[in-house]
Amino acid sequence: MAPQPTVLVLGGVGFIGRNFVAHLIENGLAAEIRVVDKVLIETAYLNDRFKAVFAKVEYMQGDLSNTIPPEKFEKIFAREDGSSFDYVINFASETKFSQAPEIYEDRIYKLSLNCAKEAVKRNAKVFVQVSTGDIYESNGVASKEDSKTKPWNVMAEYKLKVDKELQDMPGLNLVILRPAVVYGIGAMGGLTPRLICGRVYQHLKEKMEFLWTEDLKINTVHVQDMVQAVWHSANWYVSSDNTQPGAPVIFNLADENDTDQEAVNTHIRAIFGIETGFKGSAFSNLAKMDMKNLHEDTNDMHLAPWSELLKKSNIKSSPLTPYLDQELLCGDALALDGTKICVTTGFIYEYPKLTEQSLREIITDFQALNLWPRE
Repeated sequence: MAPQPTVLVLGGVGFIGRNFVAHLIENGLAAEIRVVDKVLIETAYLNDRFKAVFAKVEYMQGDLSNTIPPEKFEKIFAREDGSSFDYVINFASETKFSQAPEIYEDRIYKLSLNCAKEAVKRNAKVFVQVSTGDIYESNGVASKEDSKTKPWNVMAEYKLKVDKELQDMPGLNLVILRPAVVYGIGAMGGLTPRLICGRVYQHLKEKMEFLWTEDLKINTVHVQDMVQAVWHSANWYVSSDNTQPGAPVIFNLADENDTDQEAVNTHIRAIFGIETGFKGSAFSNLAKMDMKNLHEDTNDMHLAPWSELLKKSNIKSSPLTPYLDQELLCGDALALDGTKICVTTGFIYEYPKLTEQSLREIITDFQALNLWPRE
């Protein structure tokens, strides 16, 4: 039996990263794990499960952006005996929307290229880059890995810029994963702001209406499938099953649910007992002409009641917010064909459908951390 690989997890304290580290530890998959992140574990809102997991790995606090000194960068990538890690998994990235281009340039583009160059220098067996499905043209048709690219937000522009350059980097053993909306325990973005809005409208005893139409695609993938795909694709890449070793590989990740706005609202209605609906294309297109003011008014309407709910539950502060970024209100469809990884590598999605239970688990976990109102 081949020895287990050593693994360097960059950005491993974030939502997907922590779930990935838990997957490795709980299943005994790696010989050694080092986690690097700019966020301190003590301030990362880890639940008991993740706290137990991180107690069993080597954690190194460090900012991987372009400002890091070269000697510290080398220290991050070198094991204690000076040897290199077999697998380098890059979750590190700026994840906030509507940031200045300079931030994405530094925290996505330069960060990823510097990490990849170091992986090449140290002969890593595989470098897994987590990209995004937002890089494809938004036309409602499920995009495949070779579909037309047309990023519909600034973050995705920089993700695509990274994807292109990494594929041309000599000596890089590259897997690029482009997920749909990732949801699950610990997710503060993605579907979670919609859940928070549902709680707000339950509190207000009003109907919740989103822009656009019920069939606007927001395809999904459960975080457990996401992290298993990372590990599965890395192992496949270095195995004899890969018929083109050394060549860059790209896989989309999306479940078979083909999630749209109504699929999410169906579960929100069940969880909160509220009415939901949609503004429709005519209203939304008119609103798009003055999106800045609509964006501000909508968030103001949600933020005050959410603060009231937190105060009522004696929650002094919470990173959770119903705030919806303007870039996500413009009606762009996220539709991905996530089957290539199954056909090529034998990967199986264990969570093929978005369920009410999986969304309730997100809420319950945040309640246990005293970040979500209990009443």
